Amino acid sequence: MDYAQLHARCQRLGAGLESLGLRPGDRIAVLSANSHRYLEAFCAIPAHGLIIVPLNTRLAEAELRSILADCDARVLITDRDPGTLSECVERVVSVPDDYERLLNVGSRARTPTVEENSVATLFYTGGTTGKPKGVMLTHRNLVANAFHKTVACSLRQDDVFLAAPAMFHVAGVAPLIGLIWLGAQTVTIPAFDANRCLEVIERQRITVFMPVPTMLAALITAQRAAPRNVSSLRLLGHAGSPIANAVVEAAHATFPSTEIAQFYGATETSSIVTCFRDEQAAIGKPLFGSCGRAVPGVAVKVVRRDGSECDRGEVGEIIVRGPSVTTGYWRDQEATAAALVDGWYHTGDAGMMQGDDYLFIVDRLKDMIVTGAENVYSIEVEDVLYRHPAVVEAAVFGIPDPSWGEAVHAVVVVREQHAASHEALAAELRAHCRKFIAGYKVPKRIEIQLEPLPKSGPGKILKRALRDPFWQSRP
Repeated sequence: MDYAQLHARCQRLGAGLESLGLRPGDRIAVLSANSHRYLEAFCAIPAHGLIIVPLNTRLAEAELRSILADCDARVLITDRDPGTLSECVERVVSVPDDYERLLNVGSRARTPTVEENSVATLFYTGGTTGKPKGVMLTHRNLVANAFHKTVACSLRQDDVFLAAPAMFHVAGVAPLIGLIWLGAQTVTIPAFDANRCLEVIERQRITVFMPVPTMLAALITAQRAAPRNVSSLRLLGHAGSPIANAVVEAAHATFPSTEIAQFYGATETSSIVTCFRDEQAAIGKPLFGSCGRAVPGVAVKVVRRDGSECDRGEVGEIIVRGPSVTTGYWRDQEATAAALVDGWYHTGDAGMMQGDDYLFIVDRLKDMIVTGAENVYSIEVEDVLYRHPAVVEAAVFGIPDPSWGEAVHAVVVVREQHAASHEALAAELRAHCRKFIAGYKVPKRIEIQLEPLPKSGPGKILKRALRDPFWQSRP
């Protein structure tokens, strides 16, 4: 469709939502695969003074119910059977049937005045207590990020952008705003599939694609197995989780005429914070492995515990300031106060600056695991493990994984009467976890032992002692 058609459908969607009795500020959740309708909803819902809540399609039903209750969503737009989620909202709009009927209610809605600092969307991200936190992104946040992304990626009107990463992630949908401004072309596919992406790149002459590292690795494998004509591809970006240098090298070898770029950001920063363009040119050089420099419009510092700025090469916490930084967490003043200090967002990531303000991510201050661009908080998984009667202690952490960047790994101390077969018990514990949390959060491997876990003087489990051997052996 052209932009006139997109605009008309957004206007009609606004009219349809208005007919449901929704008021400015009401929350509308979306649980769906990528599609042009998702893009319409992401544009139309905030434009009509409402708040869109993209839901992670990989979450368990109990997790989704918790989010819907937390944000008091009135409507759920979904392309699948909502199950018990229908009990959490006043109205379920099925896609495509109910959705298209909603577009036929009226031709144009009343367009309320939308303040730039009003909330446009809530993106839920895992919390260190196991409870998801709703990251509030305002209209100003999203507009600023669109400027930053457009400049950092040198997006152009003649670009053809492949929207394959999930639109329920901020990194999957936020770039589309700038593309709309430019009048560029966006091609959506429901979900990532390496071979399908390569076919679309060849057929639609895609110029820009920004997969997460696991997608990039799969794309490399698929292209090597059955090469397609990808000569149109000018920029192949990656973001969302740590990436092995070997994957960047393989990407350059597989797509030699394409620029490789790395990005760093967070949901709380509306996506982009730093950018490393022409990353392939740094292969074999000191800056290789950096996530780049702060993009125009964003300030980045690495600080010590006392807030003072670190010297070059000194590891500290990465903090970020700029118009794209969240105003806080939905109805969670304590978490907001902890994360936002004097206008700076404290990422919880450890890093250091090298050279001319090039940022390197070296560790995490929080026990967060990033597996396939999905955030997993260890305490949430540990909480589920502790619910099993065999478990005495549990420690969950991330270990290197060639496919997912990091894999969720658990070391569990069990009661002696349950320790007859470690392999069978590990399988039982993994099945137990699947009942309560999403599949990507379930430990890929569970080590069973009878000895207590190592602890510090105050009694805190020393995860570093468990985790370091895996990372020290990483190539």
